[in-house]
Amino acid sequence: MKEKSFDRKQELMDAALAEFIEHSYTEASLNNIIKNAGISKGTFYYHFSDKQALYLSLIQGAVDAKMNFLERRMQDYVHDDDRNIFEILKLQARFGIEFAIEHPKFYLLGMMFLKEKGNKIYDTVMAMLGSTTESYYDTLIEKAMQRGDLRAGLSAPYIRRMITYLLVHYDEIFDIKREELDFNKMIKNFNQLIDFMSHGLGAGCRAAEVPCEGRSKTVAEGEGQSQTVEPDYRL
Repeated sequence: MKEKSFDRKQELMDAALAEFIEHSYTEASLNNIIKNAGISKGTFYYHFSDKQALYLSLIQGAVDAKMNFLERRMQDYVHDDDRNIFEILKLQARFGIEFAIEHPKFYLLGMMFLKEKGNKIYDTVMAMLGSTTESYYDTLIEKAMQRGDLRAGLSAPYIRRMITYLLVHYDEIFDIKREELDFNKMIKNFNQLIDFMSHGLGAGCRAAEVPCEGRSKTVAEGEGQSQTVEPDYRL
């Protein structure tokens, strides 16, 4: 793939984004994308070998934008050693939702991508992103193990697979609709999912910072807001 900068690259990526958030990968029309971008087929094929190359570039761009956003938002917390892995995951989920609200088309692209599960393109994308994701979670899990956040006897690869599987299948677990982008509801869902993880992976209540023996806890639901909730171990 000759993915070099050219005059109408942004127009091409914008046209691709518009097409892929409305249609599945198979149904998306490369001809429509090229036409809407206002470029010739020759120009397209000089820079991209095919539709898959364009799609992979679009997905990678969305992921890079999200990771840069998360890094900026997490800067105030990088030196906070008191936060365990589950609190960090909640922070990242919250910031990820903020990113979705600021960049709704990237959110819709992600939702459409999740529908590709079971298709070859899904496996291709996951293989492309896999090493980056694994490296990130391996570092997070290693630090969590050193702090004693996680149950003894569980291997790091097993924990990584469990965490990534549950997060990747978030939409199925909570039956999320494509058009849903309710900040508070999504925060609640992610907090519930991560609390569920903590009961299976965490080293007891201390590491998970979750209520024990029916105690209630206060959790932040928004900037400057908090509410008291009773423990609910169901999804």
